[in-house]
Formats: sequence, structure tokens, C-alpha cells
Amino acid sequence: MKRPLTIILVGIGIVCFAVTLIFLVNKSKNANHNSQSPYAKEADMAFLNGDYLEAQKLYKQAQGDTEDVDKLKDTQKKLEDINIKIIFSRIMDRCSVKYTVKPNDSLVKIAKDYNTTVELIKRANNLSGDIIRPQDELKVNNCKFAIIVDKSQNLLFLKNGDEIIKTYVVSTGKNNSSPVGTFKIVNKQVDPTWFKAGAVVPPESPENILGTRWMGFDLKSYGIHGTTDPDALGKQVTAGCVRMRNSEVEELYDIVPIGTEVTIVD
Repeated sequence: MKRPLTIILVGIGIVCFAVTLIFLVNKSKNANHNSQSPYAKEADMAFLNGDYLEAQKLYKQAQGDTEDVDKLKDTQKKLEDINIKIIFSRIMDRCSVKYTVKPNDSLVKIAKDYNTTVELIKRANNLSGDIIRPQDELKVNNCKFAIIVDKSQNLLFLKNGDEIIKTYVVSTGKNNSSPVGTFKIVNKQVDPTWFKAGAVVPPESPENILGTRWMGFDLKSYGIHGTTDPDALGKQVTAGCVRMRNSEVEELYDIVPIGTEVTIVD
């Protein structure tokens, strides 16, 4: 009778040990999951103090400090928000130069010389109009942006080299109809008129599906535009174009100049 009892006690001991081990492993995992990277903590403080360049640097370091998917997503979102704040501010970074206005300069000329947009120069320098004067100092972007559209995820990525500046949720062509390839933005319009088969739909019409901005490709009838149906973003519902939330397409419109490359992938 002693032998079966011994076996039972040993079995109970093994089960208890296994349960304890599982508890300790899960506790360790939860501790790792809940712990925040010291870089992320410092980045949060720098952001609150308005030191966006330092926060940007620290969030990039925090990305290499964790493998937790949720934390990576959160850090990337914070980093992208800071990227846009820096782009639209007077903060000088590696993507900008300080330009001293010369006689006979204009915002159009400066934007053309640096392959940027008038809108971006105005927003970065808090200009309410187009008037500039000799000896004025302006922050001017000199980085080359590119756009990647991933149809499988319905995401648009604004990039500078290998770096993702901002990620946007978009709608693409139903039945995977958005064209695949690399195109260029060849025209831009504010409050575009929609020329559809048999009708001309003015900008103010609620039936105008183009929203507040249009950026046309060097492929006729295709481009990036706003939307009157933001609830459909993230789905393949368009006739082939790329739709964005109006506030976000306005942001992108101000950043990217004519000639910007747009690559659409499956």
C-alpha cells in the first residue's frame, strides 16, 4: 500500500511544481509586457517638455528595445505624430535648411528650387500669406519624400528613404483594381471638381466623392484624393484610386510636391 501512496504523492508534487513553474513564467512574461522601455519613458518626458527632436531620437531607440508588438505599434504612432509636428514647425532637423530670402524671391521659386511645396514652407514658418521680404529666414524642407500604398493592408506610407514618416489608413480599388506599379504625381488640386461619365460634379456637392484634395498620377484617371465616406476607409471600395480622410489628405497634399513617386503594391 505504501508504494501506490508514494507514487500519488510524487505525482502531486510534479503537478504542483509544473503549476508553480507556469505561474512564474507567466508572471515574468506579464512583467516584461507591462514594463516600459527606459527610452520610451524618457521620450514621453521629452515630448511633454516640447523637445521634439530629443523625443524623436529616443522613440527610435525605444523601438529597438522591445519585441512586444503592441509597444512597437504605440511607439511607432508616437514617433509618426512627432515627425509631422517637426515637419510643420520651425524646428530644424536633417530634412531642412535655413534659407535667407533674396531680392526678387518668391515662395513659388523657393519651393521649386528645393523640390518642396509652397504650403509646406508656409506651415513650417507660420506664414499666413505669400509675402516674404529680403533677409527673412525660412525653414525649407530639402528631403525627398516617397509614397508606398499597400493594397493588402489598405495603408499608405509616407517615406523618406527607408524611414516611415507617417502611416495612413486608406481605401483602394474594389476587387483589387488599383493599378500596381510606380507612378508620379503630375497634378494637384484643392477642392477638385469631379468629372464623371455624363456629369460634372462641383466641389461643394455632397455627391463629389473626391473630397477636399486631388493628387493625380501620370496614369490617367488615377490618383490620391479625399473622401465623402470616411467609414469605408480600410476597405477595397474605390474605382481604383486611393482615398484618404480629408484632414489627412490635406496634410499629405501640403507635404509632397509634384513629381513625388507613388508605388502601389499588392
